[in-house]
Amino acid sequence: MSSLLSGYPVAEKTFDEMVGPEGVRELYGELAKGFDEQGADEVRQRAGYLASRYLDTGVTFDFSGQEEPFPVDIVPRIIDVAQWGHIESGLKQRVRVLEHFLADVYGPGKIFDDGVMPRALVTTSAHFVRAISGQTPVNGVRIHVAGIDCIRDGQGVWRILEDNVRIPSGVSYVLTNRQATAAALPEVMGRYGVRRVDDYPARLRAALVKAAPAGVPDPNIVVLTPGVHNSAYFEHTLLARTMGVPLVEGRDLVARHGTVYLRTTDGLQRVDVIYRRVDDDFLDPVQFRTDSVLGCAGLLSAQANGNVTIANSIGNGVADDKLVYSYVPDMIRYYLHEDPILPNVRTWRLEEPEHLAEVVDRLDELVVKPVDGSGGKGIVIGPQCSRREIDAVRTKVLESPRGWIAQPLVQLSTVPTMADGVLRPRHVDLRPFVVNDGEDMWVLPGGLTRVALKEGQFIVNSSQGGGSKDTWVLNADAWGNEPVPAESHEERAPGQPEVSHSDEAPDEAEHQQQQQQQQQQVRTEVGAP
Repeated sequence: MSSLLSGYPVAEKTFDEMVGPEGVRELYGELAKGFDEQGADEVRQRAGYLASRYLDTGVTFDFSGQEEPFPVDIVPRIIDVAQWGHIESGLKQRVRVLEHFLADVYGPGKIFDDGVMPRALVTTSAHFVRAISGQTPVNGVRIHVAGIDCIRDGQGVWRILEDNVRIPSGVSYVLTNRQATAAALPEVMGRYGVRRVDDYPARLRAALVKAAPAGVPDPNIVVLTPGVHNSAYFEHTLLARTMGVPLVEGRDLVARHGTVYLRTTDGLQRVDVIYRRVDDDFLDPVQFRTDSVLGCAGLLSAQANGNVTIANSIGNGVADDKLVYSYVPDMIRYYLHEDPILPNVRTWRLEEPEHLAEVVDRLDELVVKPVDGSGGKGIVIGPQCSRREIDAVRTKVLESPRGWIAQPLVQLSTVPTMADGVLRPRHVDLRPFVVNDGEDMWVLPGGLTRVALKEGQFIVNSSQGGGSKDTWVLNADAWGNEPVPAESHEERAPGQPEVSHSDEAPDEAEHQQQQQQQQQQVRTEVGAP
């Protein structure tokens, strides 16, 4: 890889996962050897193949209102078995504690009574849904699928950046990236024992079967999409097809007498489980937005009657609140009596006066995020802002402290990425996916590595022009290693070097208000009710 890595820079205080102080790390040795054998021109040609493959096959996402092929880079990210065992344990711990938290806040509220978290923090969240208070899921699961965003800091320590337990998206790109990279690098992949990812649809379907109402051994499952205008519509269609279940829109469903039915050419067919990709606000016009045409009236009543399961559960968004995120380490100690396996990024809670006072004086050093933001929108990166921009965000923060958090800006880890025919470091994060069936949790090996394609950029979201990499988690058998027990990591004390931010992962809610308006206009034009 000498020509491809010619002049490869590694910034100070940045952890590059492939290139260390002594050169290419051992973990990436076979990859480097394979690239050398192919030659730089051949590697470049294969990188071009990856770009054209997604354009030809329609693997797309919505970028600035246009459907674009989702960029996938030729250099995979590699995670060894010891690292993955640690990450996997931390993710399962995270989902377990968030399940406890959601059951508590929509139930007895012990976490408030015991003073671990202020009650107002949850009740003022935009995603807290009072209508489901007191409801218990059929098999006790609210988070059927979680997408937990992780990063590595400047010292190479894995940390949790964000929780996504509403409608986590991106798994379709994990599946398609694997297919594309295996076709582009068959010789190199053959040298590694890489864990498979193609059983995700079967795992998800099995979890949804277990979530069905009592007494339904062979449930009818549907994937509910907002429609073709949604940025993740490609994913909706892929999951429905690979699970072998219908893809439906709200107009295809009807709720009668507390039961949900699917309209078919053979009449109404009962629906038992809805894997929804529609945000809470648009899901049921009886309980939420009365003008919604993306959902179905009566879904909440049917769920309350125990006749249908909605996955993920309504109201989960309160656990995605970035202010709630700052309390998760305390939740782990409170509910599980354990220390966090994967630490958080240090976070200032701006609703607390002492935190607010410190942050407003340091806005040029910190990253400020809206607590319910997504897709990189609303983020203010202080070191990259002008004085006017700093003054503007100071005004916003002082007007609504509850709506913001602050975090330090530190380097994300980097992985070599093809840029203009050579490899250059680009910042990455990782979104693993956890499937919870109520009896066990399964973590998709690897997940979605997102990469900021522009030099020096920290925001990796596709909605901000980011791309992706295939993520290779190695088998123990291939490398002769065994997973090591997970170790707990406490958060660093204030004042010590902190970790980066790559920003919030995209969810589908941000597109749905616009899509609601588009589909309402279409219905009006064609005279639909």
